[in-house]
Amino acid sequence: MTKHILFLFCFTISILQVNAQRKADPDAKDIAKAKQLKLKFNTEDDDDDDVALEISTDYVSFNFDSKTNNVTVLHEMNEKMINMNARADIQKYCFYDGQSNIENFKIKYKTNKTANFYVKDEAYKSKDLFHNDARVKYATLDFPVQGYRYNTSITKSYKDIKYFTKLYFNDQYPIEKKTITVEIPNWLDVELKELNFEGYTIKKSVKNNEKNNAKIYTYSIEDLPAMFNTNNAPGPTYIYPHILILAKSYTQNEKTEPLFNSTKDLYTWYKSLVNSLKNDNTAFKAKVAELIKDAKTDEEKIKNIYYWVQDNIRYIAFEDGIAGFKPDEASNVFNKRYGDCKGMANLTKQMLIEAGFDARLTWIGTKRIAYNYSTPNLSVDNHMICSLFKDDKIIFLDGTEKFNAFGEYANRIQGKQTLIEDKDNFILKYVPTHKAEFNKETFIYNLRLENETLIGSANKTYNGESRSGLLYFFDQLKTDKKDEYLESFLNKNNSNIKVSQIETSNLLDRDLNVNVAYNIAIKNAASSFDDSIYIDLDIDKELANYDFKDRKVDYIFNSKKYLESIITLKIPSGYKVSQLPKNIEVSDENYNLNVSFAIENETLIYKKLFQITNAKIETKNFEQWNAFITQLNALYKEQIILVKS
Repeated sequence: MTKHILFLFCFTISILQVNAQRKADPDAKDIAKAKQLKLKFNTEDDDDDDVALEISTDYVSFNFDSKTNNVTVLHEMNEKMINMNARADIQKYCFYDGQSNIENFKIKYKTNKTANFYVKDEAYKSKDLFHNDARVKYATLDFPVQGYRYNTSITKSYKDIKYFTKLYFNDQYPIEKKTITVEIPNWLDVELKELNFEGYTIKKSVKNNEKNNAKIYTYSIEDLPAMFNTNNAPGPTYIYPHILILAKSYTQNEKTEPLFNSTKDLYTWYKSLVNSLKNDNTAFKAKVAELIKDAKTDEEKIKNIYYWVQDNIRYIAFEDGIAGFKPDEASNVFNKRYGDCKGMANLTKQMLIEAGFDARLTWIGTKRIAYNYSTPNLSVDNHMICSLFKDDKIIFLDGTEKFNAFGEYANRIQGKQTLIEDKDNFILKYVPTHKAEFNKETFIYNLRLENETLIGSANKTYNGESRSGLLYFFDQLKTDKKDEYLESFLNKNNSNIKVSQIETSNLLDRDLNVNVAYNIAIKNAASSFDDSIYIDLDIDKELANYDFKDRKVDYIFNSKKYLESIITLKIPSGYKVSQLPKNIEVSDENYNLNVSFAIENETLIYKKLFQITNAKIETKNFEQWNAFITQLNALYKEQIILVKS
C-alpha cells in the first residue's frame, strides 16, 4: 500500500513538472527575441555562445553584526536567461567558502514556477589546486529549444566585508542589460573604485535613501559580450570593467573603526594572522644543521636551504577563506612535506632564521593581477614569497618555483610590487626584472648532405626560465623514462629524425645553464630530381602556430623569449643554391623578429632570432604580427633548391 501511494505521489509530481515545462515553452516572441540576440552577440566562430542574459542585476547591501563586530555583506544576483540556439545545456553555479554562504539558490521557468533541478553542493577542486574550504553549488540546466527561458536567483552572504572585493559587469554569457546597485549605509565608509570603464558606456547614478539612511549607487550598461574563453589571456582585472570595493572604516556607537583605510591597515591585518602562528623550529633544527654544515659561504648555506624547500616540499594551493591569507606553521609544512605558497614561504623564512639569516614573509600579486598596494584590498595579492636581507640587498625566494636558481625570478612576479614584513611597519619593494636575453635559447645545427639524408651535429642551450622549465619537466619523469623523453624531445617525435650520442650538462644543477649536444640524421628531408636537390632545412619551425587572426585579447607568454637558431648546410661539391629565400624582419616595442639567409665559404647559413621582449603580443599589433607569421609559415614550407653549378 505504501509503495502504491509513493508511486502515485511521484507520478503526480512528474505530471505537474511536465505541465509546468509545457507552459514554459517559448512562444513566437521568445523565439524572435532569441534570434535577435543571436544576431547581436554571435558571429560565425565555433565558440559562439548558446545562452544570453536578457537582464542581469546585482544588488549589494551591508549590515553590522554586533556579535562579531564585523560588517557583513548581502549580494543578491538575479538573471533572466534565454537560449539563442536550437538546444543548450549549461551549469549555473556559485562558489562560497568558510567566510561566505549561499542563502538562496533558485531556478524558475519564465512562468515563475519553480524548476525542480537538483542543486548539488560539493567541495571544489581544480587540477593541482587544493582548496580546504572552497565549495560550489550548481545545477545543470537544459534549454530544449530556441527561445527557452529560465530565471535564476542567488543570494550570497559574506561574514566579513574584507572578503567582498570586487564586482564585474561581464559574465560568462553575453548580457543585454546589466545593472549593479550598491547601497552603502552612512555609517560605512566604502569607496567604489571604477576600473577599466574606458571604452564602455556605463551609466551611473547616486541617490539618497533617507529611509535607510544610506546612499544608493547604480551602474548600468547594455550589450556586453561574454568574457573571453581564451588561453594565455591577461588577467580579468586588466581587461574587464569592474568595481573594486575599498572598505575603509565603519562607525558604530559614535566610534569609528578602521577596516582597510590604508596599506598599513591591510598590512596590520596580514601581520595579525602571521603573529597568531606558533612557529617552533624544533622539527627542522637538525635538517638545517645538516644543510649548512659543509657550506663554505653564506650564499651556499642559503642555496642549500632554498633548494631543499624547492625539491622536498610539494606545492598545493589553499585559495579561499582564511586559509587563503594565513600561512601554515613551518613545522607543519616540514612534517607534511607539502604546503601552499604561504606555508612554503614561512618554512623558508624559519629555516633561514634558524641558520642565522634575516628572512621575512612577503606578500605579492602576480602579473595576473592589475593592482598594487595603493589599493588596500584582499584581491591586491595572490601569492607569498620570502625576502632575504643580506649585505644591504633584498633577495626574493619563491619556493614554489621549482628549479629557479638563487637570484632568479619567474616572469609572473618580475616588476611586481611586494609588501615585506618589518615588525609593526612594512617595506614596499619591486621584484627586479630580467631582459629577454636572460631566457636565451640557442639552437645550432651543422649539417651536410649524404645520400638524401641530412646528417651532422646539434647543440642546444637553455638559460633562465627556459632552463628551469625544462629541468622541472625532466625531473617529473620516471627515472626509466628520462632517456626516452630526452630523445623524443630532441627528435620532436619525428620518426624521420634520429638522434644519437647525446651529452648533457648536469640536469640536476639549477645553477648551470642546460646544454645538450648530440648527433642528428634526418631522413626524407632532401630529394633529388634530374640535376636538382630539394631540401627541407628547418627542423624546429619556432612560432609556426602563433597566428592570432581570430583572437580578441592580448596573448601572454609564460616568460620573455629569446630564441636564436643557426642552421648551417655544407653545399655539396658541384652544386650551388639556385635562389636564397627572402629575409624577413619586423620589430615593435614587444618583439623583434628576424630571419636571414647567407652563403659563406660554400656554406648556407640560415639564422632566426625571435625576441618577445615583454612576454606579450598586444591586440594593436596583431595585424603586423600575423603578417610576419604568414610570411614565416610560407618560408617554412619553402625548400632550398640546389642545382649543379
